[in-house]
Amino acid sequence: MSGKIMNNLGSLPVVFARGDGAVLTDTEGKTYIDFVSGIGVNCLGHNHPALVKALTDQIHKQIHISNYYNSDTGLAFADALLAATGMDRVFFGNSGAEANEAAIKLARKAGWLASEQSGGPERKNIVTVKKSFHGRTIATLAATAQDKFHPDSFAPYPDGFTAIDANDFAALETCFDETVCAFMFECVQGEGGVNLLDPAWIQAACAAAKKAGALVIADEVQTGMGRTGTLLACDALGIAPDVVTLAKGIAGGVPFGACLAKGRAAEVFVPGDHQSTFGGNPLACAAGLVVLAELSKKGFLAQVTENGAYIRDKIAGWKIPGLTGIRGKGLMIGFDITGTASGPASAGEVQKACLETGGAGFDGLCVSTAGPRTVRFLPPLIIGRKEIDAGLEILYTVLTR
Repeated sequence: MSGKIMNNLGSLPVVFARGDGAVLTDTEGKTYIDFVSGIGVNCLGHNHPALVKALTDQIHKQIHISNYYNSDTGLAFADALLAATGMDRVFFGNSGAEANEAAIKLARKAGWLASEQSGGPERKNIVTVKKSFHGRTIATLAATAQDKFHPDSFAPYPDGFTAIDANDFAALETCFDETVCAFMFECVQGEGGVNLLDPAWIQAACAAAKKAGALVIADEVQTGMGRTGTLLACDALGIAPDVVTLAKGIAGGVPFGACLAKGRAAEVFVPGDHQSTFGGNPLACAAGLVVLAELSKKGFLAQVTENGAYIRDKIAGWKIPGLTGIRGKGLMIGFDITGTASGPASAGEVQKACLETGGAGFDGLCVSTAGPRTVRFLPPLIIGRKEIDAGLEILYTVLTR
């Protein structure tokens, strides 16, 4: 393994050289079923022909022009994305953290404008949800309501963030006061453990925030772009956020993030408020157009829902001691490892063992973790039953041997 990359990633001991569909091949020719898809990024899998063609064609035209100008590809993708999501305006960036930074700045400025107009107290505070994850920048870490992401070595963190417990109705009665500019949440908490929100609670929380004059921000960096079986996870929750952030699967593997807004939130930013050198470059937008086209094909998202249910039902049917809490939505799935005398004691042990265990004609299985006890699946949305069954066969071997 290379010693030239900074030692903050904790990468596993495998070097991949190629991917095809839901299968990865390493430099030694070993093949692995991919239940990670680049942490939910490679939504169309690897080497998708439509994506490869669009990127190749775009490279021959232009890769980057900066945001001093518009590109035809960028405008086309903006139009398509806004039409698909029902939002009014979009800011293009590079990543989920950058999209969330934009949302935080937008919310703070909206709160400042409201305070200026009303003469009331400053609206600078943002309410988030405990066990959330919003990014690795200093501001998005402050928004992330998990102590493990707040080491003293990175302090001081920006203030102005307050976290409440998910599904706590009582907290909604007091948390949205005149100092709050926004309520920010994940529709399914990914890094926090694949935690589902009660639809009735999130609907009540959004209603309470809007009643108090605060913006509603849905962080759909991981849940958006079909991951949970609908284009946006908030569609299935019955809520209408003012701001939506997207990244990961938005461009099928090309780095991209987006902050979408509607209504008064769409008019907050003016030139100079927030920019991104690489944001919305034509290469990424060309990829985004392909992702939207594929996701909109008849039956695509229904298949995501069906395959997710199939995986969860299969695992539940094993009734393995020490495996609990099987949950998820679409192809965003998690389960917990409690540890037994004969089985794995942690999610990390499962992850490592799956990588090293062959079965069904493959040399291993790639899975991710979401905390010390939670194993997480984020397979490509195009994964087929053959690859699913092969991956589950390897997982079963690991959990029962």
